[in-house]
Amino acid sequence: MANNMTSKIELNVELDENRVPEKLRWTAQDGGITNEEAKAMMLAVWDAKTQETLRIDLWTKDMPVDEMKVFFHQTLVAMSDTFLRATQDDKMSATMKDFCDYFAEKLELKK
Repeated sequence: MANNMTSKIELNVELDENRVPEKLRWTAQDGGITNEEAKAMMLAVWDAKTQETLRIDLWTKDMPVDEMKVFFHQTLVAMSDTFLRATQDDKMSATMKDFCDYFAEKLELKK
């Protein structure tokens, strides 16, 4: 019988009195990350039973809007890369990349 390994990723959210995130910290021991601070996070989990994506989107109240725009752009680019690796659908991946370029242009993120 094979030895199954597990890996743990831990997220900690410090909330204010109104339950608004003030601090986000994460740990991924296998990746060498321990209690690192973050200003925003997006987590998506596929529920095969309900055929739905379950999501947690959090950001701290001191996350600057200009950084949030960059965060979204980089997340969209990463999603198009992941889509290509997962599906091998070159055409749709290229379309997604085109949208990422459009998004960056409209937000004036590219110099």
